Amino acid sequence: MSEDPAQPRNGLRDRLTDGLYGLGWGAVKKLPEPVARALFRTIADQAWKRRGKSVLRLESNLARVVPGASPARLAELSRAGMRSYMRYWMESFRLPTWSPARIRASIEVTDAHRLTDGLDSGRGVILALPHLGNWDLAGAWVTTDLKVPFTTVAERLKPETLYDRFVAYREGLGMEVLPHSGGAAFGTLARRLRSGGLVCLVADRDLSASGVEVTFFGDTARMPAGPALLAQQTGALLLPVTLSYDDTPVMKARIHAPVELPESGDRTEKTSSMTQALADAFAVGIADHPEDWHMLQRLWLADLETREDRT
Repeated sequence: MSEDPAQPRNGLRDRLTDGLYGLGWGAVKKLPEPVARALFRTIADQAWKRRGKSVLRLESNLARVVPGASPARLAELSRAGMRSYMRYWMESFRLPTWSPARIRASIEVTDAHRLTDGLDSGRGVILALPHLGNWDLAGAWVTTDLKVPFTTVAERLKPETLYDRFVAYREGLGMEVLPHSGGAAFGTLARRLRSGGLVCLVADRDLSASGVEVTFFGDTARMPAGPALLAQQTGALLLPVTLSYDDTPVMKARIHAPVELPESGDRTEKTSSMTQALADAFAVGIADHPEDWHMLQRLWLADLETREDRT
């Protein structure tokens, strides 16, 4: 059997990727903060100027969020979007060195009582977020300011060493991280919720066969069924959360009204209704701050079909 010539190249690429992330966590946190901010803004602007696939996909996604936007407006939004995305990475690389006081000072939460009241009730709470702002900072606020541990799920990344870095990083912030593999994670999440615990899930993109189709900015997308199914099976409170940046160093978070369990319908119908309610809440936050939605991949089914048609 002949060797696959792509394997050595893939191995080198994996080692390079892992090394770059390791450099980020090791070096960026040591830079003076103004230097780090300037560096990552420069990286964002250079990536935006190259007009690569990720930037073009971001603009395509933003065109659905801001219908009727001119090409100039979309370019402006995508540039701001890349700066927001790089701010996420800059903060994430530095977050392990932040004190609890710094974390508390870096986020302002609206309607936090919805979370604290839910936890006080003992019924368990699910926080569902889109890829807005810095969800790791929001998680660090939960573990440091509220002093509440929580469980989340991480997609397995390549190389495995990079996945291990992300797990170690998030566990260092006080999170329990489960691999996204089969039904094992779901069972653990359900047990945490039944004991009155907290689960946090990023939930605005699911390309698996189990994803739920929703109407999102006027077209069909697919989002994960997990949050709705967990709420149904455990009786946990399901709360959408949206995040955003502004011109200050303080990220804004909004905890939306709970997604209610429908009184009628079978499990599939209830899951569909609840996931659509999540999508609607996400859309509110994204429409208010489109530049902070870090969706650099295909999301809508029509876009996925277009890609498949080309292959």
